[in-house]
Amino acid sequence: MNLSLFGQSVYVQTDVITAWIFTIVLSVLLIFFILKKRKLPVIWDYMRTTNHRKIGTIYLLFGFIFFLRAGVDALFIRTQLAVPNNEFWVFQFEKYNQAFSTHGTIMIFFAATPMLLGLMNLAVPLQIGARDLAFPFLNAVGVWLFIAGAVVFNIAFFLDSAPAIGWTGYAPLSTALFTPGVNTDFYVFGVQITGLGTILTAINIIVTIIRHRAPGMTFFRMPLFAWSAFVTSFLMIIAFAVLTIGLYLLMFDRLFGTQFFQGPDGDPVLWQHLFWIFGHPEVYILAIPAFGIFSDIISTFAKKRIFGYPMMVFSIILIGFLSFTVWAHHMLTVGLGPLLNTFFAVSTMAIAVPTGIKIFNWLFTIKGGSLRFPTPMLFSLGFIPSFVMGGVTGVMLSVSAANFQFHDSHFVVAHFHYVIVASTILGIFAGIYYYYPKMTGLMLDDKLGKWHFWLFLIGYHLTFLPMHITGLNGMQRRVFSYDVGEGLEVTNMLSTIGAFIMGISTLFLFYNIFKTHRKNEKVGPDPWDGRTLEWTVASPSPEVTFKPMPLVEEMDPLWYAKIRGEKIKTIKDQRASPISKDSILPLLIGVTLGVLGICLIYQLYLIAFIPGTMVFVLMIIRALTDEKSNYYGKKEVSE
Repeated sequence: MNLSLFGQSVYVQTDVITAWIFTIVLSVLLIFFILKKRKLPVIWDYMRTTNHRKIGTIYLLFGFIFFLRAGVDALFIRTQLAVPNNEFWVFQFEKYNQAFSTHGTIMIFFAATPMLLGLMNLAVPLQIGARDLAFPFLNAVGVWLFIAGAVVFNIAFFLDSAPAIGWTGYAPLSTALFTPGVNTDFYVFGVQITGLGTILTAINIIVTIIRHRAPGMTFFRMPLFAWSAFVTSFLMIIAFAVLTIGLYLLMFDRLFGTQFFQGPDGDPVLWQHLFWIFGHPEVYILAIPAFGIFSDIISTFAKKRIFGYPMMVFSIILIGFLSFTVWAHHMLTVGLGPLLNTFFAVSTMAIAVPTGIKIFNWLFTIKGGSLRFPTPMLFSLGFIPSFVMGGVTGVMLSVSAANFQFHDSHFVVAHFHYVIVASTILGIFAGIYYYYPKMTGLMLDDKLGKWHFWLFLIGYHLTFLPMHITGLNGMQRRVFSYDVGEGLEVTNMLSTIGAFIMGISTLFLFYNIFKTHRKNEKVGPDPWDGRTLEWTVASPSPEVTFKPMPLVEEMDPLWYAKIRGEKIKTIKDQRASPISKDSILPLLIGVTLGVLGICLIYQLYLIAFIPGTMVFVLMIIRALTDEKSNYYGKKEVSE
């Protein structure tokens, strides 16, 4: 569409114009709602908070917003592929490339990972008897860096500059020679900023679990979600550090003319190695926390201690270790040679062993249990067969000879979504329903939750099961059209119908949240008849918890205390606790780094000096702020 701007004709795609109109209208309605309901003090409180529950809520809220944004891209993709030779709206050629690039990037970096971090923030400190994460200020910096990076990336679409290089950003396509505009730079800087926030949060979780467990809470008395968060945080530090290195090298190639991934001295395969050294651990960064959520939920609603707890812990650690030995199974067709292909094929098959241990332990936990089937349990049970199906196709893909047939086809897309949606998305939904009382003090409606579950599960299998056949029939990924008579019509239509069923299921979650908050029926500390420490504190969890500190003498201390008709023992000796003190500095650091990224994207180096200097000034202000003196008093600290 041609628009007149300052006397000049400017061509703007209709999807961009629609997005601007929709965003403006939604923003006006949101502002009206905030003012009418007088929510400005609440927003101001959350902008300055360093409390783990509130930061977890921010992670979940913004992660879910970006989940919806990526879901809309998925529906556009599936609509375009619904029938042969389709020309739906503008989603052909480069626009189609932009759609699947933004879908994948947002889902991985700005939706799934942040929502899992939100659940970790919400539950892990409570599970181990900590009053907050070890570094509350750093926790707030992490969440605002995530939001800053996500905003930088998403601004690109509104400027008609969305990346079109896939979520993997493969070189040489991602180099300036082949994508010379600013589109790819939005990918580079958006993911970098968010990745930095993820690393900071991972360090925080590790220190919290090591240093702030309640008295008696040994490592082998921790709930499995806490163990999952612990192992995942190590993976995050290593994997995101490698990704950051790759993005820095790509940034120098694009902005300063180096040749790491192009030219006679560069090698595009180097990017693949760097990306997948991050990328495959990232799959388990998304899956392992969900494993922990499922473990705690299944144990709660089977009214049994998790079967084989030591082996469950060992399998989590082993999966984390092996995740760094399998990255090149994504590269079996690049010419690494038979020796390396065989090694990575065998290591890929090996990682199925600890995963299989977990599957059988979940099943043995269920066997003979006193089962209840509320919504969190349904999502957990739906995960098990769905994830096994994804794992089976993963073993098929690890066979290097077969991989040459499957590679870059819809079979790979189906496998990836079977693994990620079954583990991560079902795990996030299970966690939201399970921990919603601890986040808000309210219980989501179970009937609406079951509608959400069944529609989502049916839509999920209807979308991705036929996609295996589509891939085996020869349809390549990242292709926006196909011809009549190729045997792809029925399976593509089924996948499109399934995608829209998944979209409809999300409406039930929206209505559930609306209905729950409208009724505003508060629940007590232990609405699920839980087993672990988080169910001993009020719902929602207060900012000051565990006063006095609990004394843990066994696994599942709340459950066994209830069986004995006792209260959990407490101890009067006080441990040094994290100081959760409100501050606007984390938000300002996130904003200035986001502005810095935009300046660098457009190579405005002189202007970039201003936000760059501001970041250092804010860090200096933080370094000179003595929270202990302000909190305890100077005299007490000096003593």
